[in-house]
Amino acid sequence: MPASSALRRGLAVLAALPLLTLAACGYGSQAKDDGAAQVAAGAQLIDGLDSVKIGYFGNLTHGTALVGMQKGFFQKELGATRAEPAVFNAGPSEIEALNSGSIDIGWIGPSPAINGYTKSAGKNLRIIGGSASGGVKLVVNPDEVKSLKDVEGKRIATPQLGNTQDVAFLNWVAEQGWKVDPQSGTGDVTVVRSDNKVTPDAFRSGSVDGAWVPEPTASKLVAEGGRVLLDESSLWPGGKFVITNIIVRQDFLEKHPKVVEAVLRGSVATNKWINAHPDAAKKAANERLARDSGKALPADVLDPAWKSIRFTDDPLASTLGTEAEHAVKAGLLEKPDLKGIYDLAPLNEVLRAEGAPTVDDAGLGAS
Repeated sequence: MPASSALRRGLAVLAALPLLTLAACGYGSQAKDDGAAQVAAGAQLIDGLDSVKIGYFGNLTHGTALVGMQKGFFQKELGATRAEPAVFNAGPSEIEALNSGSIDIGWIGPSPAINGYTKSAGKNLRIIGGSASGGVKLVVNPDEVKSLKDVEGKRIATPQLGNTQDVAFLNWVAEQGWKVDPQSGTGDVTVVRSDNKVTPDAFRSGSVDGAWVPEPTASKLVAEGGRVLLDESSLWPGGKFVITNIIVRQDFLEKHPKVVEAVLRGSVATNKWINAHPDAAKKAANERLARDSGKALPADVLDPAWKSIRFTDDPLASTLGTEAEHAVKAGLLEKPDLKGIYDLAPLNEVLRAEGAPTVDDAGLGAS
């Protein structure tokens, strides 16, 4: 199939997917928050804005956003400008919210960021920072899958067609020499696109034999009797690959650079605190999950999940390019021009002020 046809089909499927959560902001679930109570006395609005809308997922791989919201790191830097959270279940819906102006800044995986950037011909978003690496695993039913070669012929779940884990799994399958149609998921392995919320039920019922998923879903499957067959970090040089970026609407970045810088200061402060206080950070992330979804994670899920994620300000830009190549090889994307997808100047200003090393855009920065 020509790459252009595959791209059109892939984007059509993504566009047709229903938005998984509808709420006050139009696309993401408007999380309950008492951000106003965290505003310091005498604090001033930044750039004259009453609020900045921040999107993220209820995944531990979005731990910077979870902890930053819960511990007030963002609000501290934003002064009287309120940090308003919006929680999403999938990248396409968060990108749609960004495009519509329903959110201003978001934590998101690399594949949705790449898709959003290329679909708009580079006009709707910029990646302005990193957040996390790792936290993705292939978990299987040990009775059905005893080795990597046993994955052939099995039913393996990924979160969504064209999402970051879907692309990674399709690339891994191809490297084994197996054939899978990227759109239908049929072939030598059957790829079942399943929302992370329902994948544990599908695994428990035997509807799928395993899943290539982010945390905490991977550890939920282990708690259900699954076994980690492969940690995706083992496939990357140095064990590092981008799993979560920070993105911003381009017009918001142009009009409100001080707000963007304040959020980035909050992100850098959050990551520094997470790495210095891992147990307290894990607790804060779980509290935020409970606050956003009404349900905290049990220790047997939370503890191993948190250990597998590295929190970093570095966007690991070279791995984004590699992930884009994987999507092209899978037939989900035409070869993209990613030049300009990064604008790391605001982050590097924050890092310099902290006396921390600056980060690199791997030649994909905005001119």
